[in-house]
Amino acid sequence: MNKHVKAFLHRGLMFGGFGPIVASIVFIILEFTLDNFSLGGDEVFLAVISTYILAFIQAGASVFNQIEEWPITKSLLCHFSLLFFAYSLCYIINSWIPFEPIVLLIFCLAFVMTYFIIWFTVYAIVRKTSRSFNQRLVR
Repeated sequence: MNKHVKAFLHRGLMFGGFGPIVASIVFIILEFTLDNFSLGGDEVFLAVISTYILAFIQAGASVFNQIEEWPITKSLLCHFSLLFFAYSLCYIINSWIPFEPIVLLIFCLAFVMTYFIIWFTVYAIVRKTSRSFNQRLVR
């Protein structure tokens, strides 16, 4: 099996459990802040399964950024596409966003902006840290 596939599966299995934990925390907050908040068993089951899969994919997808043979644009596109598909599907399946054109457009814009703000921030930090390490090695 390819080492990158193994890394994807390993990371997904290690961190997938955090999805249902986050969903549970959100549900607890909603219960304390909304009057008459309740969920059916099917809604809880769907949320647990889908957030596990979402966290699995989120953790595993970080392997795209470490495939040295790939150009940065290819790894960025694969990472972005997989996360966008996973988040969109999870949110729509759980009815966390309605399947309406304007809502989907807002979700898409928010996802794209958030993704690239985070990506550029991490990229800048890694680049700055790398320069600092390289300068220390030269000395």
